[in-house]
Amino acid sequence: FRRNGLHMAEKNKNPVKTISLVMVLMLIGKLLGLLRDRLLPIIYGSGIETNAFLTASRIPRVFFDIVFASAVTASFIPVFSEHLTKKGKREAVLFSGNFMTVIGLFSLILTVLGIIFASPLVQLFADGFDAETTALCVSLTRLMFPIVLFTGIAFSFVGILQSLDEFNIPALISVIANIIVIVYYYTLNDRYGIFGLAAAFLIGWLLQAAIQVPALRKKGFFYKPSLSLRSEGMKKVLAFMLPVLVSTWVQPINLTINAKFGSRLMDGFGSSAIDLSNNLFLIIAGVFVFSVTNVIFPRLSRMTAENETSKFRRTIQTTVHVSMYFIIPMTAGLIALAQPVVDLLYGGGQLDAGAVQITSEALRYISIGMTGYALQAVLTRAYFAQQEGKIPLVAGTVSIVVNLLLCVVLTDTMGVKGLAIASAVAATVNAVILVIPMEKAGEGFINRAFVIDMIKLAVSAAVMTIVVLLLANALGGIGAGTGAKAVKVFVPTVAGGAVYFVLTSVLDVFEAREAVGAIKNRLAGRRV
Repeated sequence: FRRNGLHMAEKNKNPVKTISLVMVLMLIGKLLGLLRDRLLPIIYGSGIETNAFLTASRIPRVFFDIVFASAVTASFIPVFSEHLTKKGKREAVLFSGNFMTVIGLFSLILTVLGIIFASPLVQLFADGFDAETTALCVSLTRLMFPIVLFTGIAFSFVGILQSLDEFNIPALISVIANIIVIVYYYTLNDRYGIFGLAAAFLIGWLLQAAIQVPALRKKGFFYKPSLSLRSEGMKKVLAFMLPVLVSTWVQPINLTINAKFGSRLMDGFGSSAIDLSNNLFLIIAGVFVFSVTNVIFPRLSRMTAENETSKFRRTIQTTVHVSMYFIIPMTAGLIALAQPVVDLLYGGGQLDAGAVQITSEALRYISIGMTGYALQAVLTRAYFAQQEGKIPLVAGTVSIVVNLLLCVVLTDTMGVKGLAIASAVAATVNAVILVIPMEKAGEGFINRAFVIDMIKLAVSAAVMTIVVLLLANALGGIGAGTGAKAVKVFVPTVAGGAVYFVLTSVLDVFEAREAVGAIKNRLAGRRV
């Protein structure tokens, strides 16, 4: 927590190693989350309990995403970093205690209101459910709404630790929560059923807060409660909160809109298809995107506080370029392998082939928006680090409106595919609106060299896709067991990734060149 010690730690820390370790931890958490999500349709099928549980768990998550994710990552971290950089430990501690008290009280109020008004909330989120599904969903929602309180505490801790350059423990918290739920499925589910599953989710979220306490103590942090809304730090947070809230509402609100329209399709399974495909999309794209943004955001906030403008701009340019190097082939690969991926991860049990096909179509079309999703995730953090919320506010608002309008237009004619297209277009529009002001101000990343590199990446990804499709077709008849399904995904993925890396190396793309150099240096070191 000491000011000089903090800056020394940052200078000595290799950001590539930090991001890599965070990515591994997040990947483990996401894979466990994937297993957790897979077990639900396998055990409960695509009927009443699955539809009710997915909606009931989504409602408090949306409240969390709207309030706490935005408040912590976008409002708290820049102001906390500013206090720590300019005013030192004491003022940072006072501000963080004030912030946590306000968030804790507000989350408690939201929890109580969510429990009281569970029934109208379910009607708002899924008005296409029948009476039996609705009643079960209301009961589960009431049981699960304390998730909001637990996430308020957990993500306040996350904000403090990330501001102090501790990223591993925050990345680990989802691993713990998912393990709790998975253990429940295999041990107690037969005895306690769907309501016991809801309780397991609650316990997992509570532990997400608890496991961060030792790391906070190690950093020298202590909680000093304060409920002042007029302190300098809280005034900045509150003034920044509205644009931050709307701009970070995009993903959860668009998912809610799409799931609401989906609940009117295929006896409610349209909602589950959107939910499952979106979860898989976030697992694949989110591991990389959030690993990068979680690490660079506190650094960008400190660069802003220290007026390091040129360093800030170079960091954004490098981050966008690296992100595109990975996201473009991810997009192409996921579009090509959507059906075998969904079949491997969600197929089996009571989720039949028709449900797998519908979910894979949703995933394929949602994936079109992956580049836009990655760009908006990086660029909103750049704006937030500068405590600039107006442009993300406009981008988020327009994105939500575009998604809603496209859902209205496309649902009747295209079904679940139309909802997925709406999501992809909305993400792309969001990114474009964020890019334009940055480029006009001369602070952007688009130049001749960037465009040439993007063409190289697109060509490499196109060739990769052809290889992936050929292999997927060749392996199509090897069987229907879990092992065969894994081969259908693993072999094309590895081969496609190898082709992409070789082509980008031949085309002299920076990331591939750096990777080749690192491999050569490591091999040379071993020979010595």
